Amino acid sequence: MFLEIDHVSKRFPAPEGKGSVTVFRDVAFGLAEGEFLTMVGHSGCGKSTLLNIIAGLEKPSEGGAVLAGREITGPGIDRMVVFQNFALMPWLTVFDNIRVAVRAARPTWSASEIATWVQKYIDMVGLTGAEKKRPAALSGGMRQRVGLARAFSTQPKVLLLDEPFAQIDALTRGVIQDELVRMWTASRNTVFMVTHDVDEAILLSDRIALMTAGPDARLAEIIDVKIPRPRTRADLIDDPEYLRLRTHILHFLMEVGRRTPVQDEVAASTGRAPGLRLTNDG
Repeated sequence: MFLEIDHVSKRFPAPEGKGSVTVFRDVAFGLAEGEFLTMVGHSGCGKSTLLNIIAGLEKPSEGGAVLAGREITGPGIDRMVVFQNFALMPWLTVFDNIRVAVRAARPTWSASEIATWVQKYIDMVGLTGAEKKRPAALSGGMRQRVGLARAFSTQPKVLLLDEPFAQIDALTRGVIQDELVRMWTASRNTVFMVTHDVDEAILLSDRIALMTAGPDARLAEIIDVKIPRPRTRADLIDDPEYLRLRTHILHFLMEVGRRTPVQDEVAASTGRAPGLRLTNDG
């Protein structure tokens, strides 16, 4: 496997220092090079924590992550994260937010080579003419386009998407999802995404990993999405395989992956929201 999650567990200190809380345990799976895998589960099951471990921003309590044969021990330019809160540098323009990443990834390039490369990705996400604007002057959708352009421009080995469309309105979300698919189809980056949006997962993914509820979450199963590409939301609506997958995942979230009362008590004591959170269509 190109990216291997090798029996990873993560614990955090419990409130008032009384022992620890296991967010998830013994999670193991792999991604082939160029694969798009999405993880779905309740809030508090550790999806974003696992993404941060792959990014090198968190340390696992047990196990580890291996990328292209090398253990991940910290952040690296070979992994780029697109966050739901955009994570742009507010004092920099659109152009400079992307240029910083390209310069880090390509330190031997000349200024003109970097500028040409940055402009290519600005044009790719439809932000031509907005190069000199700062994030405060952009809509949420435009900010996330900058985030995607910045991530893809470095040509990372793995692209990590942490609920990247959560703060974008539904109409804009669909447009940017289409942009993401187009860019991923051209680049074939390996992608690991976490989301609560079941329809988004089916639309974008090759496989979908389902996590049980946390604390003490487990990887329950990984589902193949056998719907042919290219996919559009309009085509999916009447596709029997889409309906089967959607029903299966929603049933899992409502029945199999739901927290027990004991888990809800632990989640409440650790500040993690209990209960089920579905998409706007769920």
